[in-house]
Amino acid sequence: MCGRFVVARVGSELASVLHAEVVPDDLPSPSFNIAPTAQATIVLDSVKTEPPTRRLASARWGLVPGWAKDPSVGSRAFNARSEEAAEKPTFRDALVSRRAVIPASGYYEWRDHGGAKTPHFVRPENGEPLFFAGLYEWWKDPSRPVDDPGRWLLSFTILTRSAVGGLAEIHDRMPLMIDAEYADVWLDPTTEYPADLLDAVSEAAPAVVDTLTWFAVGSAVGNVRNDDPSLIEPA
Repeated sequence: MCGRFVVARVGSELASVLHAEVVPDDLPSPSFNIAPTAQATIVLDSVKTEPPTRRLASARWGLVPGWAKDPSVGSRAFNARSEEAAEKPTFRDALVSRRAVIPASGYYEWRDHGGAKTPHFVRPENGEPLFFAGLYEWWKDPSRPVDDPGRWLLSFTILTRSAVGGLAEIHDRMPLMIDAEYADVWLDPTTEYPADLLDAVSEAAPAVVDTLTWFAVGSAVGNVRNDDPSLIEPA
């Protein structure tokens, strides 16, 4: 799974790597302890232009589908199992045309040692950004006026799959990592057969795992109020 992650780069740096054309001023600051319901930077291809415009955006972690009565459902939808996304009502519509990439410097996972859980930090060995395949949605708050900019909530979820390689020794699930070969087609909202695309991305993920390194870190990461570079230092 993916319950916490790190973004140590600012939006302008991510834009050059991901070829984003639009970089808003309200992107979240770098963080070393992003937890569900927090704001994070995502990448999406806007469907409001032809051709679609790639942009960075600030979004809430925890997907809130358009039909939800309130945004609380998002706190239970911060991850989506890739094997079930095409059938689950919460995720299936977003899979068709609202796919996102979530850039990260790495993520945390907790390894269970007989009931005692030790946090580990997982990151690319070369220091380059890591990209997660995700989905996004817009939710309209019916309690707000039509002209209120805050009426629309942008939210996202991170897809997961069964863990492979050494990561399987830490946890049985891992975020669905996407490489540059699939990023453009994944983001393109006009891509046909999204379920087949999801399968292809999932099959390619183990190659990304081969480029990662991981190590145990201190327990301070367990408190979301802690947010500084010391969290990713080896224990």
